[in-house]
Amino acid sequence: MLSMTRIIGGLAGSIKLNSPAKATRPTSDRIRESIFSRLDARDLLEGTRVLDLYAGTGALALEAISRGAAVAWMVERDGKAAAVCVANAKLIQKELLKEEVEVETKIVNKAVASFLATNDEEFNLVFIDPPYEINNDEVVANLEELKLAKDAVIVIERSSRSDAPVWPAGFALEDTKDYGDTVVYWLNAI
Repeated sequence: MLSMTRIIGGLAGSIKLNSPAKATRPTSDRIRESIFSRLDARDLLEGTRVLDLYAGTGALALEAISRGAAVAWMVERDGKAAAVCVANAKLIQKELLKEEVEVETKIVNKAVASFLATNDEEFNLVFIDPPYEINNDEVVANLEELKLAKDAVIVIERSSRSDAPVWPAGFALEDTKDYGDTVVYWLNAI
């Protein structure tokens, strides 16, 4: 049974998101709530530029938009999932316009490595939530290619069954949080 993904908080809180059948593994509401409570407490969302790699439904980027981020780019290789990101972004933007809040969303339908090789935009907050079968070497390669603003925060989700990645130069591990099947790593760009 597929659980319904929704926006948890902010101006678009409780909006239900579309989800492609079997193409994605959305971050659970419990984990998303924990991540965003921490981001809110640190005042890291208001006006920020967000990049969501392996976006799936776009739930992480769109949660950030609902809570005050100004820009959210979602990168998703799967065409059906990218189309769902477009539909979900429109839902959230429509809700925010009721509050006279305008945001920028962009959905990029390409492989993450291909996007990163050509991207020149800088981001303050990056979510990396790849399918669990993607190995740590690819996640580390993604990190090495990121264009980041000073003091950027990177949130990475991995299977608790996989080893912790060896973080490349330029990144400091701030914290690790275990949620059963999922581990969330908090990195700071240094």
